[in-house]
Amino acid sequence: MNNNSGRPTWAEIDLAALEHNFRQAQKFCGSQQRLLTVVKADAYGHGAVPVSRRFAALGVEHFGVATLEEALELRAAGIAGTILVFGGCYPGQEEAFLQQALTPALLDAETAQRLSAAAVDQGRELNVHLKIDSGMGRVGFLPEQLREFLPRLRQLKGLRIEGVMSHLASADEPDSAVTPGQLQLFREQLQMLGEAGIAPREIHLSNSAGLVGWKFPEATLARPGIMLYGGLPGPDFADRLELKPVMQLRSRIAQLRELPAKSGISYGHIFHTRRPTRVAVLPIGYADGYNRLFSNCGQAILHGRKIPLIGRVCMDWIMFDVTDLPQAAVGDRVTLLGSADGLTISGDDWAEILQTISYEVFCRIGRRVPRVYPAEPD
Repeated sequence: MNNNSGRPTWAEIDLAALEHNFRQAQKFCGSQQRLLTVVKADAYGHGAVPVSRRFAALGVEHFGVATLEEALELRAAGIAGTILVFGGCYPGQEEAFLQQALTPALLDAETAQRLSAAAVDQGRELNVHLKIDSGMGRVGFLPEQLREFLPRLRQLKGLRIEGVMSHLASADEPDSAVTPGQLQLFREQLQMLGEAGIAPREIHLSNSAGLVGWKFPEATLARPGIMLYGGLPGPDFADRLELKPVMQLRSRIAQLRELPAKSGISYGHIFHTRRPTRVAVLPIGYADGYNRLFSNCGQAILHGRKIPLIGRVCMDWIMFDVTDLPQAAVGDRVTLLGSADGLTISGDDWAEILQTISYEVFCRIGRRVPRVYPAEPD
């Protein structure tokens, strides 16, 4: 990217760091287990197409997205293999799933019948992954619903039950009393399916936290998401994972201002300078995903120092105190998220301030922030 060609705010995506985190995830796989890489929500804001291409180059054959639209974007970009759509198939989408050989999560009986009818009409058979609600309380077949529907499911000629899946609600809690019950219930459903003559090739229920923190040797796939992008699945995993930040959110100083003591800064004047202050103004704001809650408490990295954000975050601008960095100049690169000069501001650091999770941090970096993929050294 030529940072002189437009607004000097961008997100660098480090695909070498992505690969490092992928290798970390592989270490927790059993001998017969492979990774289904989760690239929904534009790969958590990192760019679904380039990220998926890197995973494909690493041998990944299974990708997870949330919607048909996300799946079609990957197919149009040449991503082959299994693309599992976690959100299932809505009415009217059947033709696209069949034409593009996409795999929906099968969430309910009505959708199963609709998909089967569409496939039979075309003389095809559609691969699906049967979703069991083992305790998430969200979507999928409850055990009693599956038991009731099972005889009919076996008769649906247009469907091939390629996989069976569930999702863990509390895998990020090492002492969770919920997770063992979910694992046992899922095992019971697998046994019931087997007794009914349904033997799926793929079995999976582990997200990043489940992969690292819980064992389920029956699984053939695991579905890491956040750990691939450098975010911890939870605070208890810090000593078990050596992750690298993949996204580096950067901007450049657009203007430097010399303000006297007692000057108010930004909307509402919630900050007043206590001394003559040199203020660096950056062209990024809450419209780009730099949260307004960082007002008066955010930090950035400049010339090997962490500098404090002052005043209220605006839609398009933020201000930092660089009084103690006389070398700061217009055009200097500032790192808001990621690593520079041996220092790091991680997604988990942001999440702690914002009282949220790093998943949301990454996904909130807006589309008007261009993603760039620096060439790796040979």
